[in-house]
Amino acid sequence: MTDPNKTIAFQGALGANSDIACRTAYPDMTSLPCRTFADAFSAVEKGKAALAMIPIDNTVAGRVADIHHLLPRSKLFIIGEHFERINHQLVVIPGTKMTDIKEVHSHVHALNQCRTLLEDMGVEAVVHVDTAAAAADVAKWGDKSKAAISSRLAAEVYGLEILRTDIEDAEHNTTRFVVLSRDSIRPHAGTPNVMTSFVFRVRNIPAALYKAMGGFATNGVNMTKLESYVGEGFVVAEFYAEVEGHPDDPSVKLALEELSFFSKEVNIVGVFPMHDYRTASRE
Repeated sequence: MTDPNKTIAFQGALGANSDIACRTAYPDMTSLPCRTFADAFSAVEKGKAALAMIPIDNTVAGRVADIHHLLPRSKLFIIGEHFERINHQLVVIPGTKMTDIKEVHSHVHALNQCRTLLEDMGVEAVVHVDTAAAAADVAKWGDKSKAAISSRLAAEVYGLEILRTDIEDAEHNTTRFVVLSRDSIRPHAGTPNVMTSFVFRVRNIPAALYKAMGGFATNGVNMTKLESYVGEGFVVAEFYAEVEGHPDDPSVKLALEELSFFSKEVNIVGVFPMHDYRTASRE
């Protein structure tokens, strides 16, 4: 059996882009495919895996996974981030020609990211739960009229032929992942290039968010992400946010204290080092 301490969970089938992210960021660990994001969270919570690799943003599709719904309930912590360049391949049963294809199967985001080729082909786009599962089904069906959009790894795993390479519309197509753990592993205060992520719920008063955010501006704290979602009763909005800095850094500490004054609750869900992709983009 695979050692849970050397296992990293992800949502999708073997060969999915999340699988590639796991293998790239943690080459010494075994990736564990899970049917849903909730299953990937559960694998870590129940000790079947030490970590989970969860996508949350894509430069083309935007938000990928609503982790702010799962994270507070799961009590897992973000301990890292990973950026993965996404390359899509048109994969088919060996010997298939472009003129044979009538349907192309893949995840909805992958289909949207390859619109130009699909429109040129004049085929039907069919949504699947993920790219690798679509490749697995095409291999299982053995039907040359059906193709999939997936990764090179999925083509290798399921014995498919790559008919067209790197078919995505945008060259900057990149997905950001967060790495989750049962334990909070924080860098020391004062460590450079650190991110802090947190969820909060503002009080139901006029201009609550404006007042809550004021502390970050006055203390010079850069906020890189702010997402809202409606809480129970559709009355009070809840938010997921990320800022640059450590919660024990004086400026961040003061900003969080001011946030707490205008919020019902503030929960820090991760303090982690910035990925090299982020620091390189800032230069």
